Amino acid sequence: MNKQEKITYKYDGSLVKKAAYASVCVAAVLIAIKFFAWHTTNSLSLQATLIDSLLDAVASVINMLAIRHAHRPPNDDYRFGHGKSEALAAIGQSLFIVASAMWLIYEGFHRLFNHEVISGSSVGIVVMVISMALTYILLRFQKHVIERTNSAAIKADSVHYHSDFLINGGVIISLTLSFYFHLPWFDALFGMSIALYILYTAWQVSSESFGILMDKELEPDIRDKIIAIATKHPEVHGTHQVKTRSSGFRTFIQLHLELDGAITLADAHKIADEVENDILKAFPEAEVIIHEDPIGLTEHPSDLRNK
Repeated sequence: MNKQEKITYKYDGSLVKKAAYASVCVAAVLIAIKFFAWHTTNSLSLQATLIDSLLDAVASVINMLAIRHAHRPPNDDYRFGHGKSEALAAIGQSLFIVASAMWLIYEGFHRLFNHEVISGSSVGIVVMVISMALTYILLRFQKHVIERTNSAAIKADSVHYHSDFLINGGVIISLTLSFYFHLPWFDALFGMSIALYILYTAWQVSSESFGILMDKELEPDIRDKIIAIATKHPEVHGTHQVKTRSSGFRTFIQLHLELDGAITLADAHKIADEVENDILKAFPEAEVIIHEDPIGLTEHPSDLRNK
């Protein structure tokens, strides 16, 4: 499913909130069972994944609060709404993701150079299997929500739990090799490789969120689709000044229509309304602003002033 298809879906705010609440609940359960396993086994690997889950929990709470704020309706101070709160939360989560990765890298080097043997037992492995099962269920639900809403905050949260899923699997392998096969160095190498992957995903999340905050243009295929919809109208001779951006779940679209200069203002307004309705059929959550220009006038007065 491509990004264009995601944007055309009907946004379900309640679904995004449910995903945020589910994330917080899963994080709380993971912290509880991992603390029990770490206390029982005194495993350094389990301590590392416990800290990772603590970071996830903090990020998930921030995420939940940001989503609630993002869904507040526009007001006199924020007439475009509060949708960018999600992007801010996603960047904040990226910092937690980086902190988690740096912790794993530190622990990896520490174990390589100090040759520490990890304590482990079947209790730790069982807890990690349960953690992976809970995380997998959450990831499936988050994937469904992302496909329906394209929420930046849920995307960032999903990165957390993808990382957590991999880390838990790595801990199971590390505990098995370290405790049963006496290969403690494998845990360090595996942990650092996971940390590098986490850093890469953090970069992806922060880059996309930064683009939203900076009003980055949407994908070229979306822009092409908007132009195609507008020019499909028989009275529209062309378009220019097509601009797009997103703010949370809402898309903003601006464009100029090139119309016959001899038609009345009422007719021009009617044509613009028809084009707007056609665009809204493809992008239901968009806010569309259309300006009508006579054929041949392809520059806006503001562009002329800047020359």
